[in-house]
Amino acid sequence: MKTTRTIHRPGAALALGFSLVMSACGGNTGDTTGSTSDTSAATTDGTTAPSTDGTSTTAPATGTSTDATTATSTPTTGTDATTADATGTSTTGGQVEPSLSFFVSSTGSPTGNLGGLEGADQRCQDLADAVGAGDKTWHAYLSVENGPDDQPIHARDRIGQGPWYNAELVMVAADLAELHTKDGDPALFLDENGEMVPGQWDGSPDPNEHDILTGSNKDGTVTPGRTCADWTSEDPTLFAQVGHSDGLGPMGSDAEEYRSWNSVHESGGCNDTAPKGGAGRVYCFAID
Repeated sequence: MKTTRTIHRPGAALALGFSLVMSACGGNTGDTTGSTSDTSAATTDGTTAPSTDGTSTTAPATGTSTDATTATSTPTTGTDATTADATGTSTTGGQVEPSLSFFVSSTGSPTGNLGGLEGADQRCQDLADAVGAGDKTWHAYLSVENGPDDQPIHARDRIGQGPWYNAELVMVAADLAELHTKDGDPALFLDENGEMVPGQWDGSPDPNEHDILTGSNKDGTVTPGRTCADWTSEDPTLFAQVGHSDGLGPMGSDAEEYRSWNSVHESGGCNDTAPKGGAGRVYCFAID
């Protein structure tokens, strides 16, 4: 597993090194102890006398040896216990075992018609399943204006609470608040295979595909009129809001206006996701 990526931004004098650090969240080790009993001597009356120190002593029966066999319980430290944290990842010995819970879809859609939220979610689920992460429930980071109750659904409300880890098991964000303060980053916002999304970063292959469909504002709420009719339309007069997975603009510019991972500008039209630098990709999050 690669642990360090260095992204050279054109027009900048500095090379940004991204040190990808494995983050571990504490779990409950507790003082739980388990006892094991190893009684080696059999008695004819089956009588066991408890003691006050947590050991049990088997009393000798008539006609047997007067040597009592003592079975002493062996406490455990709790380090062998495996529990699950709120994200569904397991903890062993109090240490979180991160697993893939975020990616940019490696495949996209030529139009803004994704089959609605259901179709987009299924795309995420299928891609996750292909890399062995299909046991989790996956949702696309997309907002819509009219949900089942004719009320908006905001992308931030349908992706769980975090933390989320990319394919290299580097934490993308610990929670929703941190996630929505992030800038795009080509070494962090990876696809499910751990590959960087083509964009404006130095050395990127063509074509540029860093425009990721979201239909959302920077805070993760719906951007009215920019959801391709809630991801069901190929109308060239409708548009979608997109973010930049690499946080970069033309010629590698890292100006503030280009940095947002989820909300930078509208697409060229719902009939074609490519013209401004997209491929109809979406962000996928494990919600459990």
